[in-house]
Amino acid sequence: MPTSPRSAPWLIQLLRQRSVQIAILLWLAASLAVFPLSGGKLPFNRPLLNNLPLVAQIIAPVIVLAIVFVEMAITYFLTRRRVLPDVAARAPEPAVARREVLLLWLYAAAVLLVGRWLGLHFFGEGIGLHLNGSLFGHTREVSPREVWAWAAYNFLFLAIIPYAVFRARGYSREALNLKSNNLKNDTLVILVVMAIGVAFDLAGGGFLKLSAHQMLFGGALTFFTHLLGTGLPVMVFIYAILFPRYLKLTSSAAATVILGALSYAALHIFEYWTLYDSLPHALLSVIFVLLTFFPPGLMKSYLTLRTANAWVHLWGYHAITPHVTADTPMLVHIFNIQ
Repeated sequence: MPTSPRSAPWLIQLLRQRSVQIAILLWLAASLAVFPLSGGKLPFNRPLLNNLPLVAQIIAPVIVLAIVFVEMAITYFLTRRRVLPDVAARAPEPAVARREVLLLWLYAAAVLLVGRWLGLHFFGEGIGLHLNGSLFGHTREVSPREVWAWAAYNFLFLAIIPYAVFRARGYSREALNLKSNNLKNDTLVILVVMAIGVAFDLAGGGFLKLSAHQMLFGGALTFFTHLLGTGLPVMVFIYAILFPRYLKLTSSAAATVILGALSYAALHIFEYWTLYDSLPHALLSVIFVLLTFFPPGLMKSYLTLRTANAWVHLWGYHAITPHVTADTPMLVHIFNIQ
């Protein structure tokens, strides 16, 4: 009696996908290119990493990537019984989706370039998706005025305006991945993923060294400013608007998750520690933006894929961890909270 052929294990199927193969090759090529470009020493000033050897700074993102894969597996386990909506159906037909994606990225490029110019003009450093000092230690003093300008600029141009435009074009909150179809399971995923991130952050950060008053008021201030300055812009621009269109255009979950991760990295192209004063420095900046932000971008994308809800990644993997748990000491310093 003939038997039906057994399907290949899921990992083999995943590795056979062209988008995954390209991502692996891109990661390896970027990592290897660091050595000839850097001459053995990185030009960036990232105080918390400056004392690490070059090899350690290349390996560190690989460790983060491994942790992300574990978190993705946990997310899959938590959502395995869900019936997920067709996220691709939330996007318009391919020709319109392609045009919207192109126009969105042209708009984003303009926002990032103008933000860089305005920041350099008024504060001596461009406006990026993170404040100077976020995650890697500060390289100069940041004023409260700069914090509010950064938060207002990113919130207005990367969240409010794109959201308003697409709502005016007739897209519902559900079509923008902003409505839960399983609140109970979404909440479970948020709490579990958040707990993992908070545990890592508190083990290695300075949050627990703050006073109760600093934790309370500094934490609330950090939550609010970073929600405006980076959390909501990322959620709206990538995971509410671009993500369904990527899925429509690729018809591939793996390719969509990878494109979401690359998009997340792309929005960080003008981080405060990047340098674009020479071709080698520019290439190294792009490489380390990719190595640094591609892994968390993968997790944000996978959370959105498995829940069809952009809010899940914001609450579980961005707003509290890493920003409140890691960046509150920075805001306490900036605003002199005693």
